[in-house]
Amino acid sequence: MNLARSPVAQKIFSEWHRCRGKKSGAFSRPFSCVWETLLESAKLLAASERTDAEKDVREFQSEGVLEIKTERYRPGRIAQITIPFSAEPVWFQAFGFSPFSGEDARKIKEHPWEPRLAFVANARVAIPFSDLLGIDEFLKQSREGDPVVPIKERSLQIFGDEKRLDSLVDSALFRAGCLRLAEDLRCEKIGVPFGWKRGPVSAAGNAVIVLENAASWHSYCRWNEQRGGFSAVVYGDGNRFLDSVRYFPELFEELGGVRPIFYFGDIDRQGLVIPQKASRSVREMGVPSMKPHLWSYRALLKIDNRHFQREEKEGDEDGESAPVWEWMEDCSFAAREIIVSGGRLAQEHLGWEFLRTISAMD
Repeated sequence: MNLARSPVAQKIFSEWHRCRGKKSGAFSRPFSCVWETLLESAKLLAASERTDAEKDVREFQSEGVLEIKTERYRPGRIAQITIPFSAEPVWFQAFGFSPFSGEDARKIKEHPWEPRLAFVANARVAIPFSDLLGIDEFLKQSREGDPVVPIKERSLQIFGDEKRLDSLVDSALFRAGCLRLAEDLRCEKIGVPFGWKRGPVSAAGNAVIVLENAASWHSYCRWNEQRGGFSAVVYGDGNRFLDSVRYFPELFEELGGVRPIFYFGDIDRQGLVIPQKASRSVREMGVPSMKPHLWSYRALLKIDNRHFQREEKEGDEDGESAPVWEWMEDCSFAAREIIVSGGRLAQEHLGWEFLRTISAMD
């Protein structure tokens, strides 16, 4: 069990620490949160990410550091998670914190902080003095124009721990008006590099396609080797794609020029939000917006309604200027029916057994 390496555990700890801070253990009830709300907040909504998150919390339950409450008539579905009081020290230790002490509070109040960090003297940051001191020393030594480096490199420099800064980015230190990663700590989060496979020579000038999930990426790669429809097949990897889009210029350099980008993922709210948010990022890099791969979506929508996975959740629009399904063009009406009803249509229905029978996309 390694809490600090689990994305869902990182979010649980962030929410718990934000709510409880130095008063942890002084409450009448243990901290708990609604499972679906937690997944949304952590952006763990792709099918593979949800599966991994559920696997992790069930392991944490077996280890006694987490309690799970399931839905009343559906014991296989998680409704709520709770951190027992007895497990709080384990969470503190896993994420490199210790219960906030009065001595730390005094030191934080009295220390002559670098101006950009001076706010901690009167803010409830609930972060050990030693960590704040490391940041303070870096700020005092840094200069405008210093190179921006990956967050883990800066974390190792400041704390001697490459993962420490990752665990702090959701804390009060980085709220609006406080510290900024790039401007103050001269670092940035680095997305996971693309997993991609070049298409055959005959498809060298064709568009690129991005697949949300690993199984579909594998099957489309096999299909592309035979059919030659795409110059490259890219593995989006769910929400990680939002950070990985920074690698498109490098991909196009490898391919010999910019290509149109198509996207194919699950038909659910998050599956449509991901490519639209990613499109905004690539436009800033001068790369064409991502378009839905309508042939794939049309084929997927022919799947019988009995294959829908019902989530029993009413959809909203996630603050988008237009409903997420409008991106689907002539598939938008069918996509809306699925999403508003709380359904999800997994892209894996268009698997290798189906693709191997298709010789051309009409």
